Amino acid sequence: MDKIRVLIIDDSALIRKILTEVLNSSPDIEVVGAAADPLIAREMIKQLNPDVLTLDIEMPHMDGITFLSNLMRLRPTPVVMISTLTEHGAEATLNALALGAVDFIAKPKVDVVNTLNEYAEEIISKVKVAAQARVGNSCTRAIKSKHPATSAHDIPEKHSVDVILKANPIKTHISPTNKIIAIGASTGGTEAIKTVVKGFPSDTPPILITQHLPAAFSESFVRHIDLATEMSASIPKHGQIVESGHIYLSPGDRHMLVIREGGKYVIHLSDGLPVNRHKPAVDVLFRSVSQCAGANAIGVLLTGMGADGAMGMKEMHDAGAKTVIQDEQSSVVWGMPGAAFKLGCTDHVVSLEEVSHKVLSLVKLGSTSKVV
Repeated sequence: MDKIRVLIIDDSALIRKILTEVLNSSPDIEVVGAAADPLIAREMIKQLNPDVLTLDIEMPHMDGITFLSNLMRLRPTPVVMISTLTEHGAEATLNALALGAVDFIAKPKVDVVNTLNEYAEEIISKVKVAAQARVGNSCTRAIKSKHPATSAHDIPEKHSVDVILKANPIKTHISPTNKIIAIGASTGGTEAIKTVVKGFPSDTPPILITQHLPAAFSESFVRHIDLATEMSASIPKHGQIVESGHIYLSPGDRHMLVIREGGKYVIHLSDGLPVNRHKPAVDVLFRSVSQCAGANAIGVLLTGMGADGAMGMKEMHDAGAKTVIQDEQSSVVWGMPGAAFKLGCTDHVVSLEEVSHKVLSLVKLGSTSKVV
């Protein structure tokens, strides 16, 4: 079996050393080279023909964003960015994802050695996912069939959604006028979400989004969402009332739930344990929506690694909600939507460009439906 060939591009000798050790510890991966700057990397790419690149953002001679832009134009290749957990690092990383990077590894400003080693499994998993991801206008790389990505089932699950919210089927009638839309995403999701929200007018029912992102990235990402849509996007506060025309993004260090108080939806933020190794977790949001909105909800799963959100979507579907997933062809990684599809709980499988249209059609279709 051929190994995934990785080229590391980073001006820090320490980071190059740690990443080399971490990635070479996987029997499926081989680090074929390490470059201290993009100019050296450019020649190494021609000689070594790597399957995946890890790319630092701040480097001498040419910054990572400029290099990535040139790479995607001339030689589209799966890239995992190395970014810092800062506001500047967040903005640069989101720009890199917009240019076509598959994912990112966030490094702290202190204790880099222990932190990167602590997340070795995650780093390896992200490189494996990148190796099979769609980049540029290319189709799925041939390496996909050789190296299945690590999924949520390959890593022992720390906690189920029960640690945050117990299963509790709907017991009461719910007004048919209170629609709510819940969206979950992970790898490739920052750009997918921006594409989806572009299609929503300002009077769209409230949208709650859980995207796997570090807390330091939340503010930057919600600004990107706000600029992309006619709706108003924000990171909610605990106890905030949900309103039409608004998009609410889970903060990167809290689970976001919605509960029903009288005739209103209210957001609750939980600092509980990670679910499916994620915080925020899509399953937490989806279960809460299934319990308080039932058939008045629409659940959407976009591109993402693993299976977070699949069981939550099934609970939404069982409660009468309509469910939509992004199709495999338009997904960077068809992990989360694919897991929901396998559970048989998806009503509609559509391309990324069709998601907003499908959701809006379901909002109108269900405007006169009665929940029981």
